[in-house]
Amino acid sequence: MPPLDATTLAAQLGGLIALGFIILAFASRQDDRLLLHLIFANVAFAVHFLLFGEWTAAGITLLVIVRILLARRYRGDWRVMLGMLALNLAVALAVARGPADLWPLVATLFGTVGMFMLRGIPMRLCLAAAALAWLINNALIGSLGGIVAELLALVTNLVTIWRLRRWGIRPSD
Repeated sequence: MPPLDATTLAAQLGGLIALGFIILAFASRQDDRLLLHLIFANVAFAVHFLLFGEWTAAGITLLVIVRILLARRYRGDWRVMLGMLALNLAVALAVARGPADLWPLVATLFGTVGMFMLRGIPMRLCLAAAALAWLINNALIGSLGGIVAELLALVTNLVTIWRLRRWGIRPSD
């Protein structure tokens, strides 16, 4: 666990702000609203990881914002999706310091495939897998705000999937 100084407290606050947007995102039944809230959450997470000095997580999180915007415009486009994956791999290789830096890359793999190629419940399942990878990353770096955010993201997302199935709702695009 990192020492509790002003930078660490600011980083934790960034994680808690992201948490609020994550809950709004995964509680939404509309895919467009979900993606918009995820953009705001990832801005907060990028600041969060920068304050922790986690360059791989910060770089990939900034690319997540680009990915969300591109996935809305280029749904189902394998070339754009593969380009995003290649860009994430390049960032990770450029700044990674060790094996723990692989977790943000695993998270972005699930998130990228889910956002470009899937909709509704299948997309949310991929986003749940991404949340699990981010949860592991946050546990490894000692990010309390990030751990709580990803646990709640995972639970909220799974509850929303259950509700969508139970009510037979097909989320709109």
